[in-house]
Amino acid sequence: MQHSSTSLHITATVELPAAELRFRTSRSSGPGGQNVNKLETRVELLFDVLHSSSLSNEQRERIFFVLASRIDAAGVLHISSQRSRSQWENKQVTIEKLVSLLRDALKIRKKRIKTAPTRGSNETRVQTKKKHSQKKRLRKVHLGDE
Repeated sequence: MQHSSTSLHITATVELPAAELRFRTSRSSGPGGQNVNKLETRVELLFDVLHSSSLSNEQRERIFFVLASRIDAAGVLHISSQRSRSQWENKQVTIEKLVSLLRDALKIRKKRIKTAPTRGSNETRVQTKKKHSQKKRLRKVHLGDE
């Protein structure tokens, strides 16, 4: 992953200035003793997708579509981490998550082309069904055939 203190390289066409990222810290939940009670090691990264000057309208729409569950009503993407006891490490983790999520969201996916089943696959399916029905027929008890 490539990121400097001035900008994050997302794709060949998208580069986010570090100024567009905001960080919020809070106390982590879970076990950890005094460390949890005193230090704010949980980091939340906030990225305003709606007002970002680095994104085109098409890119913005794609991000909103793919990451809708992580974006609030104000158009801000929320990513948090409390994995480590180090605030710095958690900050790095949130940055990595952001880059990964945006790369995935901005990937242009090929449209699926519907295809008809091949003749061979149809014949195999019919043969399997015939075998199955034959097996069932042989299990039947014939009472009046003697």
